Amino acid sequence: MPAPLPAPAIPGQPLTALAPMQDVTGLAFMRVAAHCGAPDYFVTEFFRVHAQSRPEKHILRAIDENPAGRPVFAQLIGADIAHLLRTIDALLRHPVAGIDLNLGCPAPKVFRKNVGGGLLREPGKIAKILAALRAAVPGLLTVKMRIGFEDTGCYDAILDLVNEHRIDLLAVHGRTVRELYRGEVRYDAIARAVARVRCPVMANGDITSAAKAARVLAGTRAAGVMIGRHAIRNPWIFRQCREHFAGRPVTPVTLADVRDHIDRLYDATRLHAATGAPVPEAARVARMKKFLNFTGQSVDADGAFLRDMRRAATAAGLFAVCDRHLLAEPAREFALEPHPGLVARPNCE
Repeated sequence: MPAPLPAPAIPGQPLTALAPMQDVTGLAFMRVAAHCGAPDYFVTEFFRVHAQSRPEKHILRAIDENPAGRPVFAQLIGADIAHLLRTIDALLRHPVAGIDLNLGCPAPKVFRKNVGGGLLREPGKIAKILAALRAAVPGLLTVKMRIGFEDTGCYDAILDLVNEHRIDLLAVHGRTVRELYRGEVRYDAIARAVARVRCPVMANGDITSAAKAARVLAGTRAAGVMIGRHAIRNPWIFRQCREHFAGRPVTPVTLADVRDHIDRLYDATRLHAATGAPVPEAARVARMKKFLNFTGQSVDADGAFLRDMRRAATAAGLFAVCDRHLLAEPAREFALEPHPGLVARPNCE
């Protein structure tokens, strides 16, 4: 049977987790998420595993310097069993809550190497990997997956492997790899996983707000929600989920709160995570735009903040845009849901 999971921040509530987003949900974002209301669980950006790989230092820092005190699961992406085991041995020397296998990344440059979501085409290979990982991981072993590659033809077979190899927690994004982030999330397929596997299941995909999280949990009977893009847009979403789950009103977030958040985020990104060296201004501004591309979806309905922010080339220019759009009406509420038609870039999770 699956091993017990770390308790949620509020006992008895559904679980919440920050979905890993490569080059976005690192230590800097973990720090600001902790300030806004941390999720129950963090999952690292994926450690790339291959013949020459070593655990990336900047991702290790997200484990070793965990600012929230909440459990951090170390995610791996790879298919070579020997190198996966070598990497696990290194990671278990750090304070990880568990080891997570990525079976969901839909990026073409990833699945073409037959790792991440690409492995969903080969249940036999997944079986061998899970067997080896289960033997090597003395604690929690978790999996994040999609419902298939082109279609759901292998879905039930892979869910049965989750049972066979005693996976402790399964996160399911309710789209195929080929669908990327387009179209409706198939929450019925997530409910299928809940009914079929013995471990707790986290529902993932388009969890836009605390109210949406509650609806998805009611419809799927999942143990919790994993939120990626919409936690970047609204880093208060995990606090709001806990309020909503407890039957309390969700505390409003104002545009002034968003402006303060941007200052904290800019401060958190001042140094390279791996080396500790100062980040040049142009690179720092570009990195801020990765986050603000999501934040802007809830600032104004016509997308003026997004358009102006994307044109900023300097820190002074970026902050002038933020002041103009966020402090003109500082008490106005930041939208709980993204405004329709506004698309974030990069659109990845």
